[in-house]
Amino acid sequence: MLPRISDPRLRPVADKVANGTRLSFEDGVNLYRSPDLLAVGHLANQVRERLNGNRTYFNVNRHINPTDVCVAACKLCAFGKQKRNPTAYTMSLEQVWHTAGIGYSEEISEFHVVGGLHPELGLDWFAKMFGGLKQRFPRVHLKALTMVEIGYLARREGISIQETLERLRDSGVDSLPGGGAEIFTERVRRIICDHKIDGDEWIETARTAHNLGLKSNATMLYGHIETDEDRVDHLLRLRALQDDTGGFQTFIPLAFHPQNTPMHHLPMTSGFQDIRAIAVARLLLDNFPHIKAYWIMMTPKIAQVAQRFGADDIDGTVVEEKIYHDAGAKTPQVLRREQLLRLIRNSGREPTERDTLYREVRRDEATLALAV
Repeated sequence: MLPRISDPRLRPVADKVANGTRLSFEDGVNLYRSPDLLAVGHLANQVRERLNGNRTYFNVNRHINPTDVCVAACKLCAFGKQKRNPTAYTMSLEQVWHTAGIGYSEEISEFHVVGGLHPELGLDWFAKMFGGLKQRFPRVHLKALTMVEIGYLARREGISIQETLERLRDSGVDSLPGGGAEIFTERVRRIICDHKIDGDEWIETARTAHNLGLKSNATMLYGHIETDEDRVDHLLRLRALQDDTGGFQTFIPLAFHPQNTPMHHLPMTSGFQDIRAIAVARLLLDNFPHIKAYWIMMTPKIAQVAQRFGADDIDGTVVEEKIYHDAGAKTPQVLRREQLLRLIRNSGREPTERDTLYREVRRDEATLALAV
């Protein structure tokens, strides 16, 4: 039962949601601007439960960031460093493989591998890294390299995006994360990440990956200099690509953390902004099967609330996260499996462990004793 809607702009949206009708650009802007956040959340929850019932998904994963050296100098980033920076690091292949194995058990189902745009690490190095990971951990899914990293490697090697993706796939990469999308609007990208591929290139790289059979995620960075219209444009461009390829698995709204970046003067996003971002995404992205509340970014408590505002995924154990913590994130860097189970159950949802491709993972008691 829908509560009383105080904002008349939401009434036609509510009718469309009830009828399963696709929302428009104007609807998206109204959802961002409506003061009736509870009604927006209720509508998103209707869609969430229609698609995924009472389940909230999580996985047992480990993040690996092989290097923070980056030729770009994006104003949104606190992670990337110039090679000459004395605090910059680059792992050797052996260090990457060793890091992957720290605390490893049969429980881990995914390595999430992203890093900076290193001027000296070419495609051969990455192929060896992924090949070594697959050899050592053959059952672990490799979700690796953003569209931005792939575009950079293709330019560095002087080959096509498709050739680059084929090399990575053949070396062991199983799917792609969704980072680097930021905001697609050219005006915004020119200010916050002008060293990266543009929005059209991001979309076309994802399209190529999907056409090669590689699934991916998608993201949007919000809470900096973008407008409501910029956010809606971003979401609808993702929706259009999903109509074409069906290759996106989940969408993750990412709040901008300004601390330790050149844009440190900007305020942090509020919890209200964070749950609205989840809700609007769930309502506009009608062809995305999943919306993730990334607990590392929005805190475990807000991620719990988000499970009633459209999210059906809370990410995983993570183990070590550098990108958001370099930007001042105060959240833990790891949650154990039992903590995730408790977090989800306390939000009133039923935890469902998944692999990267959203296939349900069932554990026996002997396996659970090895939980990370």
